[in-house]
Amino acid sequence: MRLRLERTPLGILALAAAGGLFFVLPLLGLLVRAPWPAAVSELTAPANLVSLQLSLLTSLSATALALVFGVPLAWVNARLDFPGRNLLRALVTLPMVLPPVVGGVALLLAFGRRGLLGPALAGLGIHLPFTTAGAVLAETFVAMPFLVVTVEAGLRSLDARFEDAARTLGAGRWYVLRRVTLPALLPSLLAGAVLCWARALGEFGATITFAGNFPGRTQTLPLAVYLELETSPDAAIMLSLALLLVSLLVLVGLRQRWLGAA
Repeated sequence: MRLRLERTPLGILALAAAGGLFFVLPLLGLLVRAPWPAAVSELTAPANLVSLQLSLLTSLSATALALVFGVPLAWVNARLDFPGRNLLRALVTLPMVLPPVVGGVALLLAFGRRGLLGPALAGLGIHLPFTTAGAVLAETFVAMPFLVVTVEAGLRSLDARFEDAARTLGAGRWYVLRRVTLPALLPSLLAGAVLCWARALGEFGATITFAGNFPGRTQTLPLAVYLELETSPDAAIMLSLALLLVSLLVLVGLRQRWLGAA
């Protein structure tokens, strides 16, 4: 370690320290300004508990949807070669860089009352905007790319010789999938699902645009933070710390358990 520091230019060390402080100082501000004596009362306030329960419901539902549709999508991207595959992969990852509020507008234009599928859904008695189901859909749209990208990378890193060997020995397609591919893919599946859940839990822009901010129906924890910031800053700080703790535990857990520590 000492040798590496001696070989590193001081300018790089100074810029690296400044970059680290850029991330540390905002978090330190939360910790310093947090109303610790009132932490329990703020976090257990009835309205905040409702938002927490709704956040858990919507984020877990979004993760389940992402697993159902995202894993086959990752499989297609990783294992099949077809015209337009690169375009499909770009569209799948687009929500990762798209402003979330733009994603919410796009969802409105697709599933809203006057959207592309709005009239057909209304005919079936399905109304998504400004409902809990709409919040789940918004979180799925923003979070599923994290699952798809992680699982696709896991599929590409698998050694196909094990699957080929199982088929050579007479194993059927579903047996190979169940007993060879999925066990080898499990770390990527778990990592992708946890990343997807954490992203869904912290989603704000698409949710408030497509589902609104209705207490008990679409007001998830990030939306509650936004509302409390105007009326009760202490509650907003404690809720922010709760979300920060969850995100930190997810990142540390993934790095130590599945991504490997350098």
